[in-house]
Amino acid sequence: MSPAAESPGRRALRRFLRHRLAMAGLVVIVLFVLVAALAPWIAPADPNATSWTAIRRPPSAAHWFGTDENGRDVLSRVIWGARASLMAGVIAVLSAVAIGVPIGLLAGLAGGWTDAIISRVADAMLSVPFLILAIALAAFLGPALENAMLAIAIAAAPVFVRLARGMALDAASTDWVEAARALGNPPWRIGAVHVAPNIVPALMVQATLSIAEAIIAEASLSFLGLGMQPPDPSWGSMLNSAQRFLVQAPWLAVFPGLAIFLVVLAFNLAGDGLRDALDPRGERR
Repeated sequence: MSPAAESPGRRALRRFLRHRLAMAGLVVIVLFVLVAALAPWIAPADPNATSWTAIRRPPSAAHWFGTDENGRDVLSRVIWGARASLMAGVIAVLSAVAIGVPIGLLAGLAGGWTDAIISRVADAMLSVPFLILAIALAAFLGPALENAMLAIAIAAAPVFVRLARGMALDAASTDWVEAARALGNPPWRIGAVHVAPNIVPALMVQATLSIAEAIIAEASLSFLGLGMQPPDPSWGSMLNSAQRFLVQAPWLAVFPGLAIFLVVLAFNLAGDGLRDALDPRGERR
């Protein structure tokens, strides 16, 4: 098939597959997803099983990542912790999309006081650093992983409100939206049928990058005791416990910290590659 006859979707996929860093990030993401999904079968031990005869043992053949201050296998806890982090990142961002996109489309298409009120609220929330807002909301809601995900979703929603509003404003002046409005279509139908499909590429890129931020936010909330509650494993709570033993047992911080670093880097690389692949200006050079 000639490049001229190639569909935009196939062309974007071909660009993405040629983006080496993006593919490396995608491979790492898939590996972490498989690790999280297969945790009950691949974890070498119960992540919450304690052993008072194996406290803070260094990495060895018996415990590849060593053991923690309660004799629990660190590798098993890192594997199970992947579930909490990935679930929090994906669910929180999907919830933010579900909250922010309809509100942003409403603001962009309705205009007037509706747009003014929604825009000012979104701007006020964006004026507060994302992580600070998530911490404040999680503290108000109470310590639990579900509340942490809700806090992250609310804190991330204004970004999608602004994105959807901007795309809706751009589309509102086009001929096909004017034609749909002239035919008597209500704003909600114009947004759902005529505008929303055109903002999917931008949403995909923003959502991928936001998942990385959400994973860091979940780890931060768990580190502060506002996310996953002990003894259930979470990378953030593991780092919280490890801070007391950085000199005696550095492996307690190295492995969960490395897991956070790798998965966040992978999502950022995949998001950058997706943005380049969907760039309408043409081929990457």
